[in-house]
Amino acid sequence: MTRVEFVKIKRPEKAKHLCELANHFFSQGRRVLILVCDDNQGVTLDRFMWTWKKGSFIPHVYDNGAVECLDEPVIIEVEERNPNGAEVLIMGRPCTLEFVRQFPLAIDFAEAYDPDLLVAARKRFVDFREAGLEVAMR
Repeated sequence: MTRVEFVKIKRPEKAKHLCELANHFFSQGRRVLILVCDDNQGVTLDRFMWTWKKGSFIPHVYDNGAVECLDEPVIIEVEERNPNGAEVLIMGRPCTLEFVRQFPLAIDFAEAYDPDLLVAARKRFVDFREAGLEVAMR
């Protein structure tokens, strides 16, 4: 069964949270997929992962189709696909229920700094629960 954990964020600092979560799961030896909105966000997050925390290293790749990334432990991806066989999905953007179901663990965000985004997150929370997924706040 898929478990979806929501992280409440109070400021628009999602990139920092994406890096912290990727680092956390990577340090546990788990493969991670981070889904982002578009190429711009993917390139920006790829660059940020190199500098977000002094002394930190998260082996990752942005899957722009130009490199082979099947063996990478952390992949940043735009499309709903799982090229590295990740077991943890970190949703930098909302994903379809069908895609989320492919992972034992998915992380979503409740963006409390924006009323519209918070309403959308609450709806996803209810939708996931009604679909039979285990849903919780992280």
